[in-house]
Amino acid sequence: MDIDKIEKQFERIGARVKFRQFLEPESRAVRLDVRTDDKGEFFDLRVGAKSDLRVIDARDDIRHLLLLRPVIGAERRARFLCGHDERHWFVASVPDRHGVSNVYTAMEALKPEAVRLEQVRRGVTRWDRLSRRTAAYIRQGEWFFVPRSDAVVDSTQIRRNEPIRRGGGKAHYIDEVSRTGGETVYVNRANPNGLTQSQFADLIRRNPGTRRDNWQRMRRDARVLARGRVRHPDHETIVLPFWHEVFMNTENEAPGARFVAFLD
Repeated sequence: MDIDKIEKQFERIGARVKFRQFLEPESRAVRLDVRTDDKGEFFDLRVGAKSDLRVIDARDDIRHLLLLRPVIGAERRARFLCGHDERHWFVASVPDRHGVSNVYTAMEALKPEAVRLEQVRRGVTRWDRLSRRTAAYIRQGEWFFVPRSDAVVDSTQIRRNEPIRRGGGKAHYIDEVSRTGGETVYVNRANPNGLTQSQFADLIRRNPGTRRDNWQRMRRDARVLARGRVRHPDHETIVLPFWHEVFMNTENEAPGARFVAFLD
């Protein structure tokens, strides 16, 4: 691994990077995070003596680069998109799809299929697909909002000032949300991805005291429609004047997701 070369590529996109080594001398592990010191944000890369990371593409015009962790033993190849989005630096693990070889294809791989199909249907150009706002979608962080102007929503099913979040990340708050279908789950700080009804009942049976925890009942894998303002402290507020369908990016499908510590 050529640390000097990697540092220069991060400098090229206007970012700082610091390397730290795991204690295990033979480790091949990597861990990526975004941290803050007295100079601001920087990329924190923890590596082992036998780790291998390479920058395979860098785009200084949009301040993004793509890191590759090659196949090592039984470990699958992993790609990480590092870049700047609105106000902050971020790391996202990229799904291992055929053809992901540069920043552009990595950004496309992070879009769910419904978003990519909508791009084609609405004729969004290759250059415009790098934007947060197109005819096919509006993006805020890891969330995509696809226009559904003909959607019919039961007013009794509308929830107001509703949070949406991925795992333990900071919530995005939406003025109006309608959820249909999906599965009821119970969420708290210790279970950010939610417990099903049966899992929750089993937990309460084994440990009745956990019933007093701060649980929220939510829907997982539901069809979600959103309207109005979408607010998040790290992003500019967006406004959806009519119903949009909500999709999360595909980072959860990536083999390298477990190496990324930073959460939005």
